[in-house]
Amino acid sequence: MKFIKTAIAAAFTAMTLMATAAAAQDKTEIVIATEGAFPPYNLTRPDGTLDGYDIELGKNLCERMKIKCTFVAQAFDGIIPALNAGKFDAIMAGMSATEKRKEVIDFSMSYGSTGQSFATLKDGPLAKMPMKDQLFSLASNEAGARKAVEELKPLLQGKTVGVQTASIAARFIDEYLKGVVQVREYKTTEQHDLDLISGRVDFVMASMGYLMTAAQKPTNSDMTIVGPRFQGGFLGAGSSVGLRKADTALKQKFDEAIAAAKADGTTKKLSTKWFGFDMTPQ
Repeated sequence: MKFIKTAIAAAFTAMTLMATAAAAQDKTEIVIATEGAFPPYNLTRPDGTLDGYDIELGKNLCERMKIKCTFVAQAFDGIIPALNAGKFDAIMAGMSATEKRKEVIDFSMSYGSTGQSFATLKDGPLAKMPMKDQLFSLASNEAGARKAVEELKPLLQGKTVGVQTASIAARFIDEYLKGVVQVREYKTTEQHDLDLISGRVDFVMASMGYLMTAAQKPTNSDMTIVGPRFQGGFLGAGSSVGLRKADTALKQKFDEAIAAAKADGTTKKLSTKWFGFDMTPQ
């Protein structure tokens, strides 16, 4: 009897998942979650409206897919569980498609890539961190990336770094600088910027695209970008749309729309507008 009940429950669960997936494939309206606190990828205007590269590009993609889209704000550290719980249909939050994240959700092709870098105070002890503007790939040149980190370790020993919780920057620090630096995690990147300016952390690590915009804010006039830039490997293939694994048709629609936006120059135009350079993935 117990076996029969278990089999019935399993069959019911499978049918429910199949029905949910089928419903997702035919959607003419979807809800897209973004953080709303990660400029220039996404931000919240004083009137409460969402804006940024993710939102403007997302609206363009939805027009191409002929799908009505609504954007909602969601804290980054809970955004993947909320997607899988069905609270929304997709994520556009400057999220990099890492192998670890791919274990629980699927991703579209990348719509932008800037890599991860560091920022500190202009008059601080790390202001002259070496290898500025040098790019290291964890995929094609991990040995070079590790060598670069080894060169930085004596300078970073005992320093405090600020990173966003659940971010790829946090994983980078754990992978390469564990035991070398002290780590403080924050719900948003804007929070670790505040602690950098006030001297509570010595440096921060985040998306290069984000740091370039953050350093231009009047309140962050003492901030400067330093050191090398890292991308690839577990840092992911670049910012991509996060989707439930069952929503294969929706993934295909996003892939086709992103490919078209790359081909006609839309990603170049919008990323240049928001970041100041073309971050279209090659």
